[in-house]
Amino acid sequence: MFSKSRINEAGAKPGAEAEKPKAPEAPVTKPTTDVKAAPPKAKPPASSLSADLTVVGNLKTTGDINVEGTVEGDIRAHLLTVGESATVKGEVVADDVVVHGRIIGRVRGLKVRLTSTARVEGDIIHKTIAIESGAHFEGSVQRQDDPLGGGAPKKPAAPQA
Repeated sequence: MFSKSRINEAGAKPGAEAEKPKAPEAPVTKPTTDVKAAPPKAKPPASSLSADLTVVGNLKTTGDINVEGTVEGDIRAHLLTVGESATVKGEVVADDVVVHGRIIGRVRGLKVRLTSTARVEGDIIHKTIAIESGAHFEGSVQRQDDPLGGGAPKKPAAPQA
């Protein structure tokens, strides 16, 4: 009439449910302490100064600048593009300089390019230069291996007496 249930069998713990087969557990991985470099950030778009904008002061960035207006001050950037309607009065220092407009002042760059519409009044210190036919340039051109260094070429040390 009555039968024993498995719960009450010897070796079974009272109140414990019947054991179910366990599903295989995913292996537990320890978090690694290796710090991986974050993926490189996307390059931000170039900053633009529109044709109706006049800036009095210096501009400095590690990014790119497109100038279409007027800047009275020095500019330091990675890539500087001076538009056809632009005027820059001051020193320009950039890895790459592309001039379509007017610069009055010294230009220092690894790569300097004066297009046919460029008007530059000042010295150019460069590693490589390209001057298109029709560009207007008044000043001197000097090649240096490190034009961004800003210093004059090193003089040989004087011998000690």
